[in-house]
Amino acid sequence: MRKTFKDHFSVTLKGMAMGAADVVPGVSGGTIAFISGIYEELISTISGVNFSLITTWKEKGFKAMWHQLNGPFILALLTGILISVFSLMRVANYLLENHPILIWSFFFGLVLASIWYVGKQIPQWNFKIFLALFIGAGVAFYIVSLPPMAANDSNLFIFFSGAIAICAMILPGISGAFILVLLGAYKRITEAAHDFDIQTLGIFALGAIIGLLSFSKILKWLFVHYSSITLAVLTGFIAGSLNKIWPWKHVLQTQMYGDKEVVLKEASVLPWNFDGQPQTLYALLLMLAGFLLILGLEIFASKSSEKTNGTD
Repeated sequence: MRKTFKDHFSVTLKGMAMGAADVVPGVSGGTIAFISGIYEELISTISGVNFSLITTWKEKGFKAMWHQLNGPFILALLTGILISVFSLMRVANYLLENHPILIWSFFFGLVLASIWYVGKQIPQWNFKIFLALFIGAGVAFYIVSLPPMAANDSNLFIFFSGAIAICAMILPGISGAFILVLLGAYKRITEAAHDFDIQTLGIFALGAIIGLLSFSKILKWLFVHYSSITLAVLTGFIAGSLNKIWPWKHVLQTQMYGDKEVVLKEASVLPWNFDGQPQTLYALLLMLAGFLLILGLEIFASKSSEKTNGTD
């Protein structure tokens, strides 16, 4: 079915939501892609990037190659992601520094609802599915509990940081930005984006492209051959990441990396055991708003699908 401008604009908006999520350490752009209904198209499109595109270009022209690539989808999505990354980076940093409980509460509600949304895609639950769910949750919980590494400014390290982080960015529940924090590369990359450091961003992007093309093929194969188990693992990833984005935490250990203080160890606490309790009501309301936003998007997507099917 030929897509309209409205369809591509919708993908751009979803890309902006993915970009906004990816600049926050702890929130996954892959989760946003999943709940917005573009995840499998995203994985299929990326995994379809190969040398056959060059052959198609030579034999049939650029238009045929662009169609095989699903170019309009990629262009619309990347436009949205880049708009968010370069426009919301400062906003995200400001909110994290000045209103951390409120922003984490909103994202906690989003991610909590995402567990239900992704889990309901599994048609039938059995022992293997539950086992995959618990393994995914355990792996994600372990990853988000790791302490950050020391910073490393070498170009080779930046390259591999891009390759590893981009794999996390397309995995629901695993935050690419948080992986950069763990690797000690988050500050370097955010500063490069802020200062338009083309060399650093180019090296990071090259690593990201290679990592993305390789990992997407693995994901596509898993979806084709082990769809339900893959969905269960992804649901587990999302559930296991909840501890990282729980809004109320006591910081136990920090360390300075340059002029930036990074939390090495923290403990989740209940709202009434946290200083600054007047924020609790607003935080709970924002948590509810994030949860209801996902439900609203799911209802809207279902109605749109029914309308489309009714007109076919």
